[in-house]
Amino acid sequence: MNLTETLALLACVALAGYVQNLTGFAFGLVLLGLAGVFHLGDLSQMTHVVSVLTLASALTRFARHRPQLDAALLKPLLGTSLLGVCLGALLLNWMSDQALSLLRLLLGLTIGLSALLLVLPAAQRATRSAGWTFGAVGLAGGVLGGLFSTAAPPMVFHLYRQPLSLAVVRDTLIIIFASNGALRLCVMGAEGRLSWPVLWFSLLAAPLVLAQTHWMTGRPSRWPQAAVRRVAAGLLMLVGLSLAGPALFS
Repeated sequence: MNLTETLALLACVALAGYVQNLTGFAFGLVLLGLAGVFHLGDLSQMTHVVSVLTLASALTRFARHRPQLDAALLKPLLGTSLLGVCLGALLLNWMSDQALSLLRLLLGLTIGLSALLLVLPAAQRATRSAGWTFGAVGLAGGVLGGLFSTAAPPMVFHLYRQPLSLAVVRDTLIIIFASNGALRLCVMGAEGRLSWPVLWFSLLAAPLVLAQTHWMTGRPSRWPQAAVRRVAAGLLMLVGLSLAGPALFS
């Protein structure tokens, strides 16, 4: 990776971190989408970068903040999501070797789905959903986490509609994303899929992500929440179509 590509990827990391801090998720989706659109690095290798940066951010956060969790909620989500990560990692290994166009198409569709979820009205339920739904959502999110190191779409859609505090939802998602990322790195490392350029770039980008998160946490956005969601959804939809369109025709 030359200097120009490295600087371009760091700019993508900064934009992804900005969207993440505004919306509460989508770091991996934006970073992978932009890297795919501009052909910055191998797509499957970039998912490893997302895993490292997500894990580093979570560890830094919980070193200063005790997470607010609901054990009855966390157990089914975490258990099935970890199983899904293993399945998704196997799919990624096959697709990255045999079906790269299909991988780009699935990523584009996932990003497009996330854009739609951002603009859909999030009406909160009066009672908590049945327990099996959390297991199903965890499995679906885990597969996406194994594929793209981002389990957000199904989990965000489901959890933000439960009668739970925002702090519990936020910390539950962070714990799951970090756990998925750690397992994913272990699986990929055991299979010899991690490369030194990936680790080097992750170490280079980590201070940027952590500093940006620290800065924006102390300075909440003045944008109306509805406007933030629309802008983020527009960006995600544009990136998703840019990835899925060429992949579909190829």
